[in-house]
Amino acid sequence: QVHMVESGGGLVQTGGSLRLSCVASGYDFSRYLMGWFRLAPGKEREFVAVIDWNPKNTYYSDSVKGRFTISRDNAKRTLYLQMNSLKPEDTAEYYCGKHYSGSLYFPSSYQYWGQGTQVTVSS
Repeated sequence: QVHMVESGGGLVQTGGSLRLSCVASGYDFSRYLMGWFRLAPGKEREFVAVIDWNPKNTYYSDSVKGRFTISRDNAKRTLYLQMNSLKPEDTAEYYCGKHYSGSLYFPSSYQYWGQGTQVTVSS
């Protein structure tokens, strides 16, 4: 059974940093692309970043490029999102997802999700 558990969220001031983690189980983690999405109140789930099974290949949304870094440790079955220079508009519930098929940027292309971790950035 596939499980993913996110952690690392919290309350931080503008300009601060957080590091999110997502621990996966129940499948061969190293063989799949993994992504981070976020969901803010009143908005649709938004693509943040994705990483290939080869950790050298990463892609970011324009809104986080240069501030966030996605990485993975296949031995630990863990996905990370280092978030720096946080802004109030980054406030959202953050989810990790296992890519299944299709575009890397659409939530519908991901087969499983964790329960989310809340990030709140105060101004």
